[in-house]
Amino acid sequence: MTRHVAIATGLCLSIVAAADAQDPVKTNPSVYHVAVDNAQVRVLHVAAPPGGKTTMHQHPDNITVLLTDGTIVFTGPDDKSQTVETKAGQALWSGPQTHSGQNTGKTALEAVVVELKGSAAPKAVLPASRANLTRTALVENARADAFRFTADAAFKEPAGTTHDYDQVLIATGPTGISVDVGGKTKSTWKRGDVLFIGRGQPHQAQNTSGKPQDMIAVVIK
Repeated sequence: MTRHVAIATGLCLSIVAAADAQDPVKTNPSVYHVAVDNAQVRVLHVAAPPGGKTTMHQHPDNITVLLTDGTIVFTGPDDKSQTVETKAGQALWSGPQTHSGQNTGKTALEAVVVELKGSAAPKAVLPASRANLTRTALVENARADAFRFTADAAFKEPAGTTHDYDQVLIATGPTGISVDVGGKTKSTWKRGDVLFIGRGQPHQAQNTSGKPQDMIAVVIK
């Protein structure tokens, strides 16, 4: 190995090591767990006990969906802190950031973080309305939106339905919505469960409960 190759290799290894040192899944494996990881998104399930702390880590552009009420203190590399009061069902947009965190509340904190990959310009326009479905906007951003949707008892997509956007479905609790993607059906949901449906991927969703059902969707345009 020549000196130049050795230097380049060492530099690459240093960059990889630095990236790993900032990855929350590697720095805080008891708090962050990967639920989905593909070319479009990485979806993390977050669970922090009362008083739980995380070491300094990084996130790219992301939407965080809170599954529980709580109080979080974020501290940046400059040692400046910010206290955030969260509510279950809330969604928050954040650009790239580096911070540590502490759950200063009295109960466990649970959330889903949808990290966006790349920097492609948005390609999709969300439909203004859909049959038997109502939605409430939680986050509206150039790259991605989050909304709470309510599927009424009659909601049923035709088999082979496609959308021109990627989406992550997030359950805030047990729900009677059945989703078939690629021949695999998910009909049992608990709080924090997620499902990725890719842009142009055939699928079918329907309300099988006989009464209105809620979920949260993060839509990547």
